[in-house]
Amino acid sequence: MYIYIIIGIIVIILVYILIAYNSFIHSRNLVKEAFSTMDIYLKKRWDLIPNLVDIVKAYSAYEQETLTKIASLRSQNYDDLSMDNKLDTNEELSKYISNIFAVSENYPDLKANEVFLNLSNNLVKIEDEIANSRKYYNGTVRLFNNKIQMFPNNILANLFKFHEYKMFEADADERNNIGVNLNE
Repeated sequence: MYIYIIIGIIVIILVYILIAYNSFIHSRNLVKEAFSTMDIYLKKRWDLIPNLVDIVKAYSAYEQETLTKIASLRSQNYDDLSMDNKLDTNEELSKYISNIFAVSENYPDLKANEVFLNLSNNLVKIEDEIANSRKYYNGTVRLFNNKIQMFPNNILANLFKFHEYKMFEADADERNNIGVNLNE
């Protein structure tokens, strides 16, 4: 009689382990899918930035520090960056892109340049897509991280070597509202 109870308990534990493991895999794949979606827009922005920098450089000899920092960040091969490095690098790029728009306020000819306007409009669209995909990515990361941190799943997550993913967060400068009006 006791043998059936012990076998029943073992079967229940094994079923729980299988369900939890498959749930971890499912959630991890959702995080990877969400990052992959966001990564498309990050790569588009990555490729757009040199054109924007070239236009600003032609009008502004005084903003070399910002342009140099952007060039330094972009000197890395995007495809060689890890997931966390892509997030960190893009957080920094966001800060410097804001500086470019702030710089454009000081140069009326630059703001009126058709190529600059086209590039900045494309960048605004891409930034909107990044914001939307960032929300989805962060939501899937939150669910995954919660799943692997809560007891008793945390024991199994450690056993199977599942680790937390990093959120894609706005830095302090990005949280501030930057007043840029390109239509003046």
